[in-house]
Amino acid sequence: MIAEVKNQSYKIAVVPGDGTGPEVIAEAVKVLGAASGKNGFKLDLAYFDYGGERYLKTGKVLEDKELAGLKKFDAILLGAVGHPDVKPGIMERGLLLKMRFGLDQYINLRPVKLYPGVETPLKDKGPEQIDFVVVRENTEGLYVGEGKFINKGKKNEIALQVSRNTRKGVERCIRFAFEFTRRRNKRKKLTLCGKTNVLNYAHDLWWRTFQETAGEYSDIQTDYAHVDATCMWMIKNPEWFDVIVTDNMFGDIITDLGAMIQGGMGIAAGGNLNPEGVSMFEPIGGSAPKYTGKNVINPLAAICAAGMMAEHLGEEKAASQIETAVIDVTKNKLKSLAAGKMGYGTREVGDLVVEALTKQ
Repeated sequence: MIAEVKNQSYKIAVVPGDGTGPEVIAEAVKVLGAASGKNGFKLDLAYFDYGGERYLKTGKVLEDKELAGLKKFDAILLGAVGHPDVKPGIMERGLLLKMRFGLDQYINLRPVKLYPGVETPLKDKGPEQIDFVVVRENTEGLYVGEGKFINKGKKNEIALQVSRNTRKGVERCIRFAFEFTRRRNKRKKLTLCGKTNVLNYAHDLWWRTFQETAGEYSDIQTDYAHVDATCMWMIKNPEWFDVIVTDNMFGDIITDLGAMIQGGMGIAAGGNLNPEGVSMFEPIGGSAPKYTGKNVINPLAAICAAGMMAEHLGEEKAASQIETAVIDVTKNKLKSLAAGKMGYGTREVGDLVVEALTKQ
């Protein structure tokens, strides 16, 4: 097939990260290269060494000027961040949260989709039943880091952690979720996940905003579930969900549950979106340092993240081809998604996806 000539070029910041991050990102870039060649657009890639290794060498995580430099790109492709010799919290706050907050990536988008050939721990559930998306508010709530200690270290110690939710932040997340549900055009059902019976300030704001915004979307069916009930129904009847919208903390929790029912961290990808700015795409799993350099880690989550990035950039055809190729590989090639049990190495799985993509 002759590639469509577009002469469109995208500037992509690539942050391979730590551990197995560089290995899976190499495969994602390989697949992106094949998709771009097939569809007539170009990729202008710039690599950055942000992560644990750099921090251990220089003491630097992500400087303000470096963050400002990322705003010049069309998108960011992130591997995984986390180093066993770096104290927990340093990379998370200094790099991941700093990028999300500094680039105002106020939406975390997490597809939960079971592909053919992938095992799920849910009995009698298949791809027809597990196909929904979580829209998570990404820059507010408990993750703002607002709070304090009173009498720290003493027997009467008190720790205060504030969940800060603004009308602006809540409304733009909910409105994005309604628009996304409409574009997705499947069941056209949007579920608000919260805890209105206990969190009577923050989630009262979420509930009122959800109800008011729903009035503008008569074509979208709305629903509500407490977060504990949401977890229960995700296991018992995942087919009930189309799109779920929720706050930062609850979104963090239920998306990991979602990753497990779609087959594990090896297939789960997500996007941190600023619809008006620079968005970042990543595999959900960690850096898995014990597998570093062994060519056994599953690269499909990173490849799926690259597909999400292509769709976000407007290259819907390329994104569809990447997903179709991944499905071909999970259905017909892999023995398992687990590291070392796939039947192929990391690089070989990337080659299989490229082969399936080029045949389309």
